[in-house]
Parts: sequence; C-alpha cells; structure tokens
Amino acid sequence: MSRARRARKIAQTAAFGGGVGAAGLGALGLAGYGLLRVEAVMARRIVGQPFEGAPDDEGIYGFGPGAPIRLVVLGDSTGAGMGAEHARQTIGATVANGVAAFSGRPVELTNVAAIGAESLHLGGQVERGLDRVPHPDIALILIGANDVTHRIERSLAVRHLEMTVRRLREAGAEVVVGTCPDLGAIQPLPQPLRYLARRWSRDLAAAQTVAVVEAGGRAVSIGDLLSEAFSAEPHVMFSQDQFHPSPAGYARVAAALLPTVSAALDLFGERSAPTQPSAWRGEGVGPVAVAASRAVANPGTEVAPAEVAGQARGAHGRWAMIRRRLRPTVAVPVADPVRTNDAERESAPAEPVPAGPTEEVSSG
Repeated sequence: MSRARRARKIAQTAAFGGGVGAAGLGALGLAGYGLLRVEAVMARRIVGQPFEGAPDDEGIYGFGPGAPIRLVVLGDSTGAGMGAEHARQTIGATVANGVAAFSGRPVELTNVAAIGAESLHLGGQVERGLDRVPHPDIALILIGANDVTHRIERSLAVRHLEMTVRRLREAGAEVVVGTCPDLGAIQPLPQPLRYLARRWSRDLAAAQTVAVVEAGGRAVSIGDLLSEAFSAEPHVMFSQDQFHPSPAGYARVAAALLPTVSAALDLFGERSAPTQPSAWRGEGVGPVAVAASRAVANPGTEVAPAEVAGQARGAHGRWAMIRRRLRPTVAVPVADPVRTNDAERESAPAEPVPAGPTEEVSSG
C-alpha cells in the first residue's frame, strides 16, 4: 500500500472514530515495536540527559503601529523550545520576530506547548490558549514525535489534531501545523530501529497533513529537515542531548515555517492577488493524500486547501495545493522579547519591513 493510501486510510479512520490496532501498524509494526523497546535502551545510553525545561518565550516581539498580531503556539517540546538556551531562540520567538518584521506590527506570543505532549493533550492546550487569547490571529502547532515514541494509535492522534485545528478555526485563527519530524534522522538510533522510526513518523506526518487540510489549516512538513545538517555538524544543529534541536536547529525549522505563517496572515497580499503555483519548483494542485505523500518526502513543503473549478473536492477527495515557499533572505532578528505598554509601543519606531523572500529555493 502506498503512503498516500495509508495516509488517506488513517485520516478516514480518524474521521469515523475507528481504530486499527496498536499504532495502526499491524503484525509488522507490532514486531517493530518489540524491537523498539530493546533498542530504545541502547539509544538511551547514547542520547544525552534531557533538559529540565524550556525557556519562557512569551511576550511582545517587535514594534510598530496598531494592535499586536496574536500568535499562539501549541504542541510538544519542540513548540516549548526544549534545548534552546534563551527565550529568543525558540521557534515561537523566531517566527514572532519574523512576522513583526514582515508586517511592521508587534506580535504577542502566547505559548501553551508542553514538554512530553502527545496529540491527545492538544484539547487541553487549545482550551488554555483560547482562555488567554479568545481570538488569536494565528496558531502554530508542532506535534507528533511523542505519538510515535509512545506508541499512540495513529488514527486517534490524527483525530485529536484535526479537532484542535477545527476548534482554532472556529475561533477565527489561521492555523499552521509543523507535522511529525522524521525520527529516523536521529543518528544515535541504531538500525533497524531508525528505519522503522522513519516509516512510522513519515506515515503519521502524511496522515496529519490530510487531517489538517480537511480541517481548514495548512501543514508544513518538518521531515528530516535537520538530517543532512546533523550529519555534517551534529554539535551545531542539535543540542547537548543529541535529540532536541539546538538554537541553530530551531532557527532552521522556524525558517521553514515562517513563509507559511506569513502567507496565512496574508502579509504579502496573496488573497487579493493570488500567485500561480510554480511547476518548476514542484508546486501544484492535486488530491490531498497525494500532496501529503509528496510533502513528506520534501521537508519544508506546505500543503493547503485548494479548489478546482470552484469545487473543494474531486473524485479522489479534497483538493490541496503544494507550495515550496521561499525562505527569508536574512536572518530573523533575535532580540529578547520586549514587554512594553501601549504608550511605549506607539512611540517606538517601527522596524523596517523586509522586501520579501529571496530568489533562491531551499531544498530543505
């Protein structure tokens, strides 16, 4: 069965509330999880000790006129910033600084992500987030790794993610989801555990993409975004535990997410002047399950809802658009979050707004 068909099946099972066994893997997967338990002990001897927590990155980022753009981050330790040394180095802070620069407005970051969170915990996070920010402008979700390592049934995990996206959309928020990272890219994992981890995490990422698009959100594949860089410079891209990204690793992930977050907020005017997908960059419109499968193989790819001839669905399901968005041309500012009152913000000079993305396309 192809990955596209597996993704569609998992998403359909999630929609109808069914289940297909432990992690939806069948006999091969169950045997793999038995191996996982043995080899995980070996991996723990290689991977460093986990950190005590993550820095508090909440606050106001950037300056400019108008009310702050309200950004809420949900998810697991990646969203929380475990491995970052300072608040300004998290994905949320980096994205907030980038949005502030592109928009010329301040960004208010609220972070309810939690270390160790699984997709099942997103319901509680979204309630806490909406209690604090009833009508966020944009929500960023990073989830999936713990669903794989904790053997969570994939259709159950996907259903919780889809419900979270729908709840945030109902609250008026644009939603961007960074899908499950490719755990096979973690070098300390021995073979064949790495192969199994890669298959499980990629299948989950594809199914997440289908569910997110069905719920009206945008998915960005994280995949093995750090794999090549980790192999070349593991001491730079990963933190001291050899598992969580370092500040440089988080910056790489944030650079993949920032263009989609900016597009979701319509910072570049796409709603009034839509741009056509670029075939030479591998962009286009197709069934969401096929788009999800392609995105998993190409880290940094965005998959978003689309229409064909005014129709949202075709013979093979929901239409989706693949985008390979351009990355920022300069490093995103990394100043510490500035907490100011309204009078101070109005009197502060606005940050210059970058002209837009570069002309180069990263291969992820």
